[in-house]
Amino acid sequence: MKTFEYDILSFPMTRKTSLADMKNTLNAKGAEGWEVVSFNSSEFANVGHTVFLKRETTAIGATS
Repeated sequence: MKTFEYDILSFPMTRKTSLADMKNTLNAKGAEGWEVVSFNSSEFANVGHTVFLKRETTAIGATS
């Protein structure tokens, strides 16, 4: 049976470089085997973006 682990990242949109930072972070997570499964965006009070990721674990109960 496949098992997965999950991660949640938050990216406040308060600087001009925020989108570039988000792209770099997501590319690094992708290189580690993480996949974006959902995201939420909000411009209210510069909350920004919340990204939900998952990756398959190599053993039951394995996390990093």
